[in-house]
Amino acid sequence: MNIDTFLRPIKKIIPKRLFKVLQPVYHWLLAFFAGLVYCFPSRKIFVLGVTGTKGKTSTIEIINAILAEAGYKTALASSLRFKIDRDSEKNEYKMTMPGRFFLQNFLRKSVKAGCQYALLEMTSEGVVQYRHKFIQINALMFTNLSPEHIESHGSFEKYRDAKLKLFRALEKSRAKRKTVIVNEDDPASSYFLNIDVDEKIKFSLRNLAGFSLKKDGIMFKIDEMTVQSKLSGEFNLYNILAAIAFVKTQNIGMNTIKSAIEKFSGIEGRMESIEEGQDFKVIVDYAHTADSLEKVYEIFQSSRKICVFGAAGGGRDKWKRPEMGKIASKHCDQVILTNEDPYDEDPRAIAHDIKKGISSGNCEVILDRRKAVNKAFRYAKTGDAVIITGKGAEPWIMGPKGTKIRWDDREVAREELKNLLVK
Repeated sequence: MNIDTFLRPIKKIIPKRLFKVLQPVYHWLLAFFAGLVYCFPSRKIFVLGVTGTKGKTSTIEIINAILAEAGYKTALASSLRFKIDRDSEKNEYKMTMPGRFFLQNFLRKSVKAGCQYALLEMTSEGVVQYRHKFIQINALMFTNLSPEHIESHGSFEKYRDAKLKLFRALEKSRAKRKTVIVNEDDPASSYFLNIDVDEKIKFSLRNLAGFSLKKDGIMFKIDEMTVQSKLSGEFNLYNILAAIAFVKTQNIGMNTIKSAIEKFSGIEGRMESIEEGQDFKVIVDYAHTADSLEKVYEIFQSSRKICVFGAAGGGRDKWKRPEMGKIASKHCDQVILTNEDPYDEDPRAIAHDIKKGISSGNCEVILDRRKAVNKAFRYAKTGDAVIITGKGAEPWIMGPKGTKIRWDDREVAREELKNLLVK
């Protein structure tokens, strides 16, 4: 039993008002003891932290592929999986940045396995709970910033500032050389560049000699070299550029970078195409904000779109629900609202909030997510695109009082397609 588990019952009997006052000390102590128990392993491995609203998982996976191509052993912890060298397991915690003892143990195992790099997704929620404390960071990457977790943090500015705390921590890090990699095209980039570190690297679409975006891939020219990627969408081009910017700081050449990117076929649950012999496109994606939803839909501008989604995280970020409805109304020919992760909130209320933003009449609510997927397939005609968003490769639907139902959008889509094609 770790200290976090031991203290949890004690925490419950402390009056909420008192615990709120003591919370920073509580989280700091947990982080300190976690580092102490595992002998502060981050001091013996290069740690890259990746933060931002979107693109963290994809960027980490692309970096991992390039480092592997260059012959390095890597470890990574993301919302998708935990990987140490060749061993990989799915992240089933429904938590991007797990607890302090988990992370320190993960880093200890990574060092023991001989990994040279640890690639970590770092979140604003994790920062608030000091999960980054006593992890010596060598480099930090900022992907982008858009409204998310606003109700949790209190405002967009507080959400941004929570992420900035990571960069302030890097300033104080004892790492020999400290680097930040920042998306220069993001309006918030100046905040993340205004820190005292050894090296500041910026990436931007403006640095490319040219690029083209297609449904089935991306072509771009960088450093007088043309690169073809199997990934789709401008957002993935940014993820690729972020990865390139980092690996260049590690003295990896463009030939190796080009080879790795062109081999890289994609990430589970991120713009994943489901093929069972149907004559229409089926895409499963993690998009769970209005901005990410629109970017996915824009890839299929020329297709008739049937869109299946809900609003992740019952009880939080209610403001974004009608915004997601507006985006769907603008881009989709048929909208099917369904259940996603309601937690303790009524799924009907969540769907009702989304529907407030939908102006078209082509919208229906089917709370049973499997039935919603099945109905979408029945609506689809040759050449259409059925786009299922919100969960990607997540393994659970989260219900009331901590209950959860085993789930995988990709498996359900395959099963329902097979049933449809048999008939």
